[in-house]
Amino acid sequence: MKNIYRRGIYPGTFDPVTYGHLDLIRRALGIFDEVIVAVAPRGTDKVALFSIEERLDMLRRCTRSMRRVVVESFEGLVVDYARRKKATAMIRGIRMLSDFEYEFQMALTNRKVAPDIETIFLMPHESYAYLSSRLIKEVAMLKGDVRPFAPPPVIRAIRKKFGENPS
Repeated sequence: MKNIYRRGIYPGTFDPVTYGHLDLIRRALGIFDEVIVAVAPRGTDKVALFSIEERLDMLRRCTRSMRRVVVESFEGLVVDYARRKKATAMIRGIRMLSDFEYEFQMALTNRKVAPDIETIFLMPHESYAYLSSRLIKEVAMLKGDVRPFAPPPVIRAIRKKFGENPS
């Protein structure tokens, strides 16, 4: 019997990483032998609040205790990156019905470009279904409390970014 090593890629901008992202990473670890969290420098229509180095650092700090998780950045098409990494699938999160149409369209496009890379949709725990990086940034800009939405390394980075006391 052939031993199959399954590697999944979880791509995104993670600007910043949320408890919802971390929940999906943990869920993916139940499916894959290794999960590569692939951080894009920026989205096609997004201006990042945090630099790629800051986002990589936050993710590494937040996943430090998770064995079998690798955090890296990538450029270009994620399916090309997935092939280079010999991944069998890409992991995408579906929080609400509103995410589905965009994610489904992207999955079908990726399938056309790279039929050998499967897309796996995962739903976060319902307590994180409403969370988004955009929401956290908006709350932080308005000086709201973002502690319920992201882990301490992210909270410190957000406070520092908005000129607050990071402790």
